[in-house]
Amino acid sequence: MAQDTADVRFLTVAEVAEMMRVSKMTVYRLVHSGELPAIRFGKSFRVPETAVDAVRQRPVADVG
Repeated sequence: MAQDTADVRFLTVAEVAEMMRVSKMTVYRLVHSGELPAIRFGKSFRVPETAVDAVRQRPVADVG
């Protein structure tokens, strides 16, 4: 069943970038790769706050 969108808070790319402490380009890359779900409003994207929380809670891979 679909979640009621009245309870969902949507963030701009700039707000997501600030929360995650990354550049806006990094947020766009995450959105385009499908790692960060987003919806499009005209020419801009909005990201559900719950999606940002989920990404921030993922374990970070050790690449070194």
